[in-house]
Amino acid sequence: MMLEELTAVATTDLPVRAFAEHLKLGSGFADDGSEDAILEVCLRSAMAAIEVRIGKALMTRIFSWELTRWRADGVQVLPIAPVVAVNGVTLVDRAGAETVVDAAAYVLERDSQRPKIIGNLPSIPDGGRAVLTFDAGFGAWDDVPADLRHAVLLQAAGFYENRAGEGRVNGMPFGVSALIEAYRPIRIGGAW
Repeated sequence: MMLEELTAVATTDLPVRAFAEHLKLGSGFADDGSEDAILEVCLRSAMAAIEVRIGKALMTRIFSWELTRWRADGVQVLPIAPVVAVNGVTLVDRAGAETVVDAAAYVLERDSQRPKIIGNLPSIPDGGRAVLTFDAGFGAWDDVPADLRHAVLLQAAGFYENRAGEGRVNGMPFGVSALIEAYRPIRIGGAW
């Protein structure tokens, strides 16, 4: 199984100014944007670190997911939440021939932890794969829950202040961990 981000969050959609204000950069000085590139890197890194921990996309973008077998007959849990739309399901045989599955054959069941597609999912060909494309995320930056936005700014500030890479090897700052804890997926019995 392979999850791939097909579209990245546009630079203009990132909260670079809000992050600069959070850091109190340029207070009383003209803002020439000279720090914008490093602020962007820190924001993207913080978002990625948090998304991995909580299993959720913060800002909406398009993903592609390849798998070689369905989890269960007629049901497939998606690897990231919240999913807002399934754009397509394509079966690819071992020779590379593609068959688009009719969208009427399945429906998206939205869920904050384990969204899934349910329906009459055709068998994946032997030696082949299914490719699902979908939109996942809370929306634009202002649509992300406030506690997660704050966690991103705190984590990005940590990355910004520790650009030399010194200090903590594992883990996130306590404040970030506390803010994201409620969003972490609950897994019972190892099933996903």
